[in-house]
Amino acid sequence: MSGPADHQQTDAAPVIVVGAAIVQDARLLAQQRAFPEQLAGRWELPGGRVEPGESDLDAVVRECEEELGVRVVVHDQVGPDVPLRHGRMVLRIYAASLTDSETVPVAREHRAVRWVEATEIPELDWLDADLALVPHLCGLLPA
Repeated sequence: MSGPADHQQTDAAPVIVVGAAIVQDARLLAQQRAFPEQLAGRWELPGGRVEPGESDLDAVVRECEEELGVRVVVHDQVGPDVPLRHGRMVLRIYAASLTDSETVPVAREHRAVRWVEATEIPELDWLDADLALVPHLCGLLPA
């Protein structure tokens, strides 16, 4: 006879990973990965895992401070949730804006940061999860 400890839990809620689509002056902020080696050079939005007891919005604010040294105001979700790692994780992107437009984002954990216009968004070598949201990211900016 098997007990509950003998079975893996399959109904656990997925881990939420949030990202920030920071828009300023009709441009989107993207950052270029420095590591791991297989992802180095590809582009992504700032963000990371939501910590236990933390809201999605609080995680977006924290991640932007840690990765870029900027404070943001978080707005609506951009596009649908994107399943990651066979559904064990979910990527959720939120529109955001800098609290101080004079603040310059710094690549603290990445190779580079770059402001891109709508026409440049599809041209970047995005990580696969972010790539799924490119049409929604383009929709945040004027054509």
